[in-house]
Amino acid sequence: MHTPIRTAFLNAALVTGAFFATSGAYAQTPPSQPVTWELQVVRDGQQIDTFSGTTNVGQARTDTHHNKVQNRVGCADQAAGEIDLQRTITISPTHASADDITLAIDAQETLQDDSSRASPSGCKLPPVPRQVSGSHPGLVLKPGEWGQWQIIDSNPSLAYRVRASVGASTAAQ
Repeated sequence: MHTPIRTAFLNAALVTGAFFATSGAYAQTPPSQPVTWELQVVRDGQQIDTFSGTTNVGQARTDTHHNKVQNRVGCADQAAGEIDLQRTITISPTHASADDITLAIDAQETLQDDSSRASPSGCKLPPVPRQVSGSHPGLVLKPGEWGQWQIIDSNPSLAYRVRASVGASTAAQ
């Protein structure tokens, strides 16, 4: 007597399970949302570098750009050794929806002062490189619109202009 009831219960469970499996009604972890982003480095009002990529929410991408410069120094105004003015940016989307996108940004920069220095005798001295780093835990952007993060206010002014969109489309629109 118990067998037909047990069989009917198991069949109902299997059919219900098959329904949920095919309809997507089971609670599933949503796939990681891709965010396409572009970051422009603006120094004293002029764009000097660009980073771009597509990174999934919850992941991070780090890129380093190098700019090797050679300065002229001494009383003979001769070329001196190179300085690697490198810039490393890490972007991590922490949230993405149709209404807003949140990016965590970490930055490390090596900057060189544009003003020239001279020794007491009037000979050119090499500029002193300066390390700058910053972290923005959550820059909130409207999809496709530019936002800005000011890193240094002056001497030099340094800002990051950033935009992002949901999906794997091109950020440069």
